[in-house]
Amino acid sequence: MAFELKQNLKLTQQLVMTPQLQQAIKLLQLSRLEMTELISQEMEENPLLEEVVSEEYPENEALPEGDIVEIADREETKTIERTEEITGEGDGKEEFDWNSYLEDYGPTGVRYDRKDDEAPSWDNMLMVKPSLTDHLMWQLKLSRFTDTEMKVGEQIIGNLDSNGYLAASTEEIAVQEGVDEGFVEGVLKKIQEFDPPGIAARDIKECLLIQAKILGVLTPLIEMLIKEHLKDLETKNYTNISKKLKVPLAEILQAVVVISSMDPKPGSVYSEERVETITPDVYVFKAGDEYKIILNDDGLPKLRISNFYKEIMGDIGMYPDAENSKKYIRERMQSATWLIKSIQQRQRTIYKVTESIVKLQRDFFDKGINYLRPLVLRDIADDVEMHESTISRVVTNKYMHTPRGIYELKYFFSSRIQKTSGDAVASKSVKEEIKKIVSAEDPKKPYSDSDIVDLLKRSGISIARRTVAKYREMMGILPSSRRKKYF
Repeated sequence: MAFELKQNLKLTQQLVMTPQLQQAIKLLQLSRLEMTELISQEMEENPLLEEVVSEEYPENEALPEGDIVEIADREETKTIERTEEITGEGDGKEEFDWNSYLEDYGPTGVRYDRKDDEAPSWDNMLMVKPSLTDHLMWQLKLSRFTDTEMKVGEQIIGNLDSNGYLAASTEEIAVQEGVDEGFVEGVLKKIQEFDPPGIAARDIKECLLIQAKILGVLTPLIEMLIKEHLKDLETKNYTNISKKLKVPLAEILQAVVVISSMDPKPGSVYSEERVETITPDVYVFKAGDEYKIILNDDGLPKLRISNFYKEIMGDIGMYPDAENSKKYIRERMQSATWLIKSIQQRQRTIYKVTESIVKLQRDFFDKGINYLRPLVLRDIADDVEMHESTISRVVTNKYMHTPRGIYELKYFFSSRIQKTSGDAVASKSVKEEIKKIVSAEDPKKPYSDSDIVDLLKRSGISIARRTVAKYREMMGILPSSRRKKYF
């Protein structure tokens, strides 16, 4: 067998992901918070990056050559200056002494004597809402417990979840504290008498029974309903309960009113409320007959290459190990430049996509959600001449502030549903119609899914019953049997 050496020429197309392209793609899909964190991290790791403040430059002074920076709108600076002139701030006049004001007057306008230098400051007089653990520990310390009972009680309180239920078994607590399980049960019974009623229960049945006992409404019928008919109570199948227990329906309904007044999650009132603040990435407002788009740059540091390192690049030859130092600075400068350009490209892309959404969803901005048109990623991609994957990254975790509220950019994309007239309507508009129908129904005779289908047909929307059920579940709307109110 002979070996032969040949040379072939082959032409292929290949996408090479340069580090700059990879960085640009990464930045594009980051949320505003993640973007801010990444910039802060880059500024810590790259000494050539620094944040520029618009006040560093006078109004008519040109920016240093080579700086890649965008200065905030000059009009905003003028507004601040005009405000300072009116209020007298910033011109050397004596500023208002807020500390003295707070010492002289309380929030109710009552004057206090400031002669006592040891009086606590207002910062120390702020009230903090106690947690569930704090509230229960306060009651535990006021109770007549032995040292061993106190330790077991602390274990019980420490093992409560945010809803106030005991997450550990009495056996586990007994082993942990080296006591009998019966001893733990005794301490648990005492803690279950604490406020709020129903605390430290092991399941919802025990929670409701504890509350009924403390409230003094624990009748044989209520006890029976809680122990054996919770499922029927959940589905509001009161007729079935009446037949099983051979009790008049009126008495069942009276008991249901009492049970409904109880709290199945007694500890939730003490749980911390976590409110997520959404900061829009872009603002859309109407000016005349047109919609204007403004990118929200507040909170995003404006970056530039440090002038200090630019200057020392010319004098670096006098330093020891100059070649390695020059190489390091060159690499850091290239990295910093890539980052700045990638941020600028990200902002431009968000602007172009937002502009396209506003143009294609003009009826929504003018008339409301019922006029939201079907829209897919390809529609925007074709309009701005970008790839669908790029559009997908842009609309993820980005928010738009509009005259109709704050929406995630994803909100404006919706599947197409054909109307009987031949026109298409967005699925979100159909969901809104379903929500309106349910909100306007008679609570004692709620619409079934089939009824909703018929009502939608009158509006020219023809969809299957299973589609109505799917949309209803997505919006968290209960079925008609569970929406029905008997009293």
